[in-house]
Amino acid sequence: MALALPALVLGGTPAASAAAPAGAVAPSARVRASAPGLDDPHMKDIAMRLVCSAENSSLEWRRFFAYIEPYDDGRGYTGGIIGFTSRTGDMLELVENYTRARPGNPLAAFLPALRRAKGSDSHAGLGKPFEEAWREAARDTAFQQAQEDLRDRMYFDPAFQQAKADGLRALGQFVYYDAIVMHGPGGDEDSFGGIRKSALAKARPPSRGGDERAYLNAFLDARKKVMKKEEAHSDTSRVDTAQRVFLDNGNFDLRPPLKWKVYGDSYRIDE
Repeated sequence: MALALPALVLGGTPAASAAAPAGAVAPSARVRASAPGLDDPHMKDIAMRLVCSAENSSLEWRRFFAYIEPYDDGRGYTGGIIGFTSRTGDMLELVENYTRARPGNPLAAFLPALRRAKGSDSHAGLGKPFEEAWREAARDTAFQQAQEDLRDRMYFDPAFQQAKADGLRALGQFVYYDAIVMHGPGGDEDSFGGIRKSALAKARPPSRGGDERAYLNAFLDARKKVMKKEEAHSDTSRVDTAQRVFLDNGNFDLRPPLKWKVYGDSYRIDE
């Protein structure tokens, strides 16, 4: 459930002045109210395509239900549309949810191994048979739905709700979502909560009367510092030549056409 937006504040004062006619709405307030956020299905799809460009070098995010790789990056297995991992436990939760919906599915036999792998980069008990079972399960619409449901509950919905509470428009909602996908929803300094805390120490969000551009720049600066701590994320182009491009152009509503680069590859969304 989306949180209600705080009253619009311009320059630290209420948008409607005492001299304004009763019931009048400032033009900027009308523009903001009319622009859809990521709760709009098409805008949400744009966000999924943007994230997929960074996660999978593609805009066709629905192709990646069957994606599974045993990366040597400390996360064990990474798979699915949002990069669920065996180390963090969201992959385990995904397979548990799927098994409740579809008992006897191809992945159910690997639940003990996934439970043992949680918190480590171990591939023990998984390997090629697990990869084959994952790809087989990905043809099942129940597994596809389980991936989308967990993505929304664990990543998309918390990011969207916090962004709305902070008074951010579609770009800020996407910035939060991309950060929570990469860094996780925790509260430590290297997770989404810690990044947001660092940003709040530098700038106020619109919900607190702050400037949206200044706040998002502070958030992206804080995120880059965290990214550079880890070799696997040391390339910060998904911030520098993607999100920062939209911010520099003042495209707070994330309106197409959108042009950006990630890891040197160019992408475009026209609608």
